[in-house]
Amino acid sequence: MSEIDGKVVVITGASSGIGEATALLLAERGAKVVLGARGSDRLEALASRVAAAGGEAAYARTDVKRRQDLSSLVGLAIERHGKLDVLVSNAGVAPISLLDELRVEDWEEMIDVNLKGVLYGIAAALPIFRGQGFGHFVNVISIAGIQIRPTMAVYAGTKNAVRTITEGLRQEAGDKLRVTSVSPGFVHTNLADSMTNPEVKSQITGQMDKMAIPPAAVARAIAFAIEQPAGVDVNEIVIRPTSQA
Repeated sequence: MSEIDGKVVVITGASSGIGEATALLLAERGAKVVLGARGSDRLEALASRVAAAGGEAAYARTDVKRRQDLSSLVGLAIERHGKLDVLVSNAGVAPISLLDELRVEDWEEMIDVNLKGVLYGIAAALPIFRGQGFGHFVNVISIAGIQIRPTMAVYAGTKNAVRTITEGLRQEAGDKLRVTSVSPGFVHTNLADSMTNPEVKSQITGQMDKMAIPPAAVARAIAFAIEQPAGVDVNEIVIRPTSQA
């Protein structure tokens, strides 16, 4: 029997890309998935796909910029299943640009979604995990937090902040909780849709088309961390296209 079977997994940013692929894979392996994203129609369609394949899914419209939305999503998992095994914090945006462009609203959006959204998830799930005596945080970060490049200063800053928080959380977690960071490189997702600079968006989309790996590859990495026995904590996974420098 899979170590994933029967686990209750909350996933943010679940309506597309890595979140969607993770939901489908984990449900296939027997997890009960609880899905959060801003697009209710896509969430409903995904939950229907999971159910049609014999899995179990619940969902709630979730904007990770709102702390109450994260609390409600975690609460939905507890209400339906009486426990929470894993929180996959996957929601993210990337309206990258040169700092000289002063796209301050884009900076704020990245801070609110990429950084504060993860913190709100921790705030919602950590008391539950402590009370249960078990739990697993999986934070989807980015190799942008490892390789800093022009146009990505603020985006990489948010990802580096999440990397730091994740490691701090791991050190504070004790011997009952697990903490994993997953840092993907180029992945075929709709992340470019959040980019407001047309030139940068075109460049990133072109690079994705040339080398990006499918979201399912990242989903398998997430599943690998989750399926380990309780005493095994996979702390960091970096996954990227073979051709990506």
